[in-house]
Amino acid sequence: MNGRPNIVLVHGAWADGSCWSGVIERLQADGYHVTAPQFPLSSTAEDVARLRQVLILQDGPTIVAGHSYGGQIMTALGTDAPNVVGLAYIAAFGLDQGESLGALLSQGPTPPALAHLFTDKQGFIWQQQDDFVRHFAADVDPVRAKVMHAVQQPTASSTFSEAMGVPAWKSLPSWYLIATQDQAIPPDAQRMFANRMGATTSEVASSHLPMVSHPDETAQLIKTAAETRTAMPAGQAGRRQ
Repeated sequence: MNGRPNIVLVHGAWADGSCWSGVIERLQADGYHVTAPQFPLSSTAEDVARLRQVLILQDGPTIVAGHSYGGQIMTALGTDAPNVVGLAYIAAFGLDQGESLGALLSQGPTPPALAHLFTDKQGFIWQQQDDFVRHFAADVDPVRAKVMHAVQQPTASSTFSEAMGVPAWKSLPSWYLIATQDQAIPPDAQRMFANRMGATTSEVASSHLPMVSHPDETAQLIKTAAETRTAMPAGQAGRRQ
C-alpha cells in the first residue's frame, strides 16, 4: 500500500472491464492500485457478490467507481462494503431504498440509447448496434464503438425489477460525474441522484460513456475522491462527510 486508496472500477450493462482502459492507464500512472473486474450481469445479487469478492482482496481503504448499472451494483453493497471509504458515480444509477431501475426509467420517455433493446429466450437484454454507436456511445469514435458493441455482455432483465435495499451512499461519501449529453440516463436524473446523496459533483459534456470519451475528467473525479479520503482522519475513514 502506497498511502493512496485502492481503486475498484465497476462496469455497467452491455460492457466489460475494458471500457475503463483509458482511466486505468491514468490512475496507474499516478501510482494507484486499480482493479476492474468482470461482472456476470446475471442478477444484481450475483454482481454484488463479485464486487464483495474483489473488495475483500484489497489491502486497505478503497474507492469504488461505478458506471451506469455499475452504480446499481455498488449502491446495493448497502452497509456491507468491505474496505470501501468512498463511492464515485460516473453517469451512474444511484437509487434510493425501494426504487427499481425499471420503475425509474418508466417515469419518462424511453431514452434514445435504450429505445430498441431486445430480450433473448434466456431473459437477457441486448443492445442494438445502431443505438449503441449513435446514442449510447455518441461521442466515441464509431470504429471503437462498434468494437465495444461487439464485446457487450447482455444483462439479465431481472435487474430492472429488483428493488434497492439500504443504499451504500447513505453511509459513505459520494462523488458524481454528470454526463450532460447522455442519451441513456437523462442528465437531470443524474443531477437528482447526485443531489439527494449529497455528492460532490462535476459535469462533463459527454455521452453515456465519459470514461471512454473523457478519460481525463473521469480519472480526475476518482482521484479527487481518493485524495479527499486520504486527507481525512483515520477515525472518519468509513463515515459520510
